[in-house]
Amino acid sequence: MTSGSEPGGSRPASRGAAGERRQLINVAYRLLGSLAEAEDAVQEAYARWYAMTPSQQQAIASPGAWLSTVTSRICFDLLGSARARRERYVGEWIPEPLPDAAEWRSVRAGGGTADPADRVTLDESVSMAFLVVLESLTPAQRVALILHDVFGYQFTEVAEITGRTPAACRQLATSARRRLHDARAPRPPAARQAAIVSDFRQAWQANDIAALVGLLDPDAVAVGDGGGLATALPYPVQGAEQIAGFYGELAVPAGLTILERIVNGQPGLVVKQDGVVTTVLAFDIRGDRIFRIWAVRNPEKLRPWTTG
Repeated sequence: MTSGSEPGGSRPASRGAAGERRQLINVAYRLLGSLAEAEDAVQEAYARWYAMTPSQQQAIASPGAWLSTVTSRICFDLLGSARARRERYVGEWIPEPLPDAAEWRSVRAGGGTADPADRVTLDESVSMAFLVVLESLTPAQRVALILHDVFGYQFTEVAEITGRTPAACRQLATSARRRLHDARAPRPPAARQAAIVSDFRQAWQANDIAALVGLLDPDAVAVGDGGGLATALPYPVQGAEQIAGFYGELAVPAGLTILERIVNGQPGLVVKQDGVVTTVLAFDIRGDRIFRIWAVRNPEKLRPWTTG
């Protein structure tokens, strides 16, 4: 699994520090599951670069590799404190959903602040199912897995970031892969997933409970994230009938539109109220049924989707 980034041993250095920003955002988002935190981590790495004297900068053969290492260390430290912060989070915590390239361009054209240069490359390593399982890993497991398996870092490089031996980092990545086995299970082709999501949208809008039940796995789980800033499910809802009943009670009022969009590289839905994005839904589809639904309503996590 790769993200389209270059392996650790051949990461570009000729472009200099500024040219590495997109690479750094890609690394940091996968490590943290939050675009806002990723941007802060990258900004801190750049601040440390520019705090050095010219002679100190010139002594670094590869500014890009240096920035990658520093950004990864910052993320590693943040992951330790993030667990404590998320324990105090109001309700369920879901990784920040990301739009595809077309949506980013739409946001920018609409006067938003999204910068296409900062887009995260969308692949299986940013699917919501993958990111949610990453949350169950220890910080060291997450860093070892993402840096080695996704970005091609050598374990010697991972060891420098985590303060462990290369052998220990290899073991961390191995144990992380075992935890991620389910998230990497085969999924239907994208076209089939899109059709199922479309059917869900239509059934939801029509308040067709029977159709919703038929689209959901009997053991499906729906999770909402409002962060205390928007109403959301206070706890996961389990079971096809229970989830269908919940969405059936959410009547679609005037001014509300439900759009089919790509969310973290997978078919999803975006809900707008009077033109403003209020909810982004990501799905995990297995076979011909929806197995998981993640509904993000926290406005702080919807910045990339906001047009104003």
